[in-house]
Amino acid sequence: RYLLEQDFPGMRIGPEPTTDSFIAVMYGDSEGNVPGNALVVDPKKPFRKLSRFGNAFLNRFMCSQLPNQVLKSISIIDSPGILSGEKQRISRGYDFCQVLQWFAERVDRIILLFDAHKLDISDEFSEAIKSFRGQDDKIRVVLNKADQVDTQQLMRVYGALMWSLGKVINTPEVLRVYIGSFWAHPLRNTENRRLFEAEAQDLFKDIQSLPQKAAVRKLNDLIKRARLAKVHAYIISYLKKEMPSVFGKENKKKELISRLPDIYIQLQREYHISAGDFPEVKKMQELLETCDFTKFHSLKPKLIEAVDNMLANKIASLMSLISQEESNMPTEMVHGGAFDGTMAGPFGHGYGEGAKEGADEDEWVVAKDKPAYDEIFYTLSPINGKISGISAKKEMVTSKLPNSVLGKIWKLADCDGDGMLDDEEFALAKHLIKIKLDGYELPGTLPSHLVPPSHRKPLQTTE
Repeated sequence: RYLLEQDFPGMRIGPEPTTDSFIAVMYGDSEGNVPGNALVVDPKKPFRKLSRFGNAFLNRFMCSQLPNQVLKSISIIDSPGILSGEKQRISRGYDFCQVLQWFAERVDRIILLFDAHKLDISDEFSEAIKSFRGQDDKIRVVLNKADQVDTQQLMRVYGALMWSLGKVINTPEVLRVYIGSFWAHPLRNTENRRLFEAEAQDLFKDIQSLPQKAAVRKLNDLIKRARLAKVHAYIISYLKKEMPSVFGKENKKKELISRLPDIYIQLQREYHISAGDFPEVKKMQELLETCDFTKFHSLKPKLIEAVDNMLANKIASLMSLISQEESNMPTEMVHGGAFDGTMAGPFGHGYGEGAKEGADEDEWVVAKDKPAYDEIFYTLSPINGKISGISAKKEMVTSKLPNSVLGKIWKLADCDGDGMLDDEEFALAKHLIKIKLDGYELPGTLPSHLVPPSHRKPLQTTE
């Protein structure tokens, strides 16, 4: 709702877990709903394989279509609210985690939403996150309603969230967490406004870049699938080869299933395959229980060779074709809704702050603090109205900024490039130091509104 900036059919928003369905929010010429059973038989939609989850799921699945600019570039899958406490003991009637896994394998980005007031990761949420295993690079976390706590509480909430996530997501890397208040209501606590704005911009940039990377991600998934298929062939052909031709088939099958971890190690050594390419042992053992090993196929080296050839040669040429296509096409970005207007007018990120302060004013922004800077300037013994680099350095290093930053400030402040600073240039250097100490970035080149009045080129008029 926040991203689209408009209601969509079937939307229900409230403090309790309101959404009881998977809703695919997609672009359509007219507003309307398509129920799950009709959706999975539509050849134009990518949901046909979901029919295997049965009626219990399809009754809880729908597509919400509306003519929204944002949805021309991306589609959004809104999952049901996560259950906690007693409610999670009541079955949903379908395998919730399996459905999440199906979507996770096909989407470009997975966003986990947490409330600043409800950080507990319930058993169902924990299982849901575990079903995203192998898709860790797609996961981002949003800590919502962060304006309802003060800075001190927010620091503790963020720490508690990272600790909880570390126990559920088994990766040494830290997940990217976006902190903010993602709705269009006044902030309850405004002391972290700048932080929330910067975080929202980062999240928007992340989502806006998705259409650009869609082709590369699909290619990445193709490579992943090809490697899995190759490993699968090695496992299946090994099990087929080990089966007796006449007697003791059932006992041999049980023995092979129990020995699967050792078989994995043997195949790793024999074919020089990474352990990370093998399917999960427990899941594979469960699936093999229902299979007839005698019906498995023997290894076909020509097919393996074809896969190796594709991975070694054809993928590289595909990658170069994608890069050529991307360079020839205009950059595809998400537009509309919350993605437009965030940088408009004086409300753009950083507008009127840091180096951009005073851009709309006629008076030189440094002038208001210049009397204080002049007092310091005249204590540095200027000669002919200028101080040397040595004298300037003595004063500038008191800011405790690194030499590399002070060097950049010197370059920006020395407008005439004579290796010395007059009173206006010195005041500019002090202003730039203040900008950096306040936590803002320095400009690459000096903006016109910061150029000292005496160093501005006079405007030439032609008669």
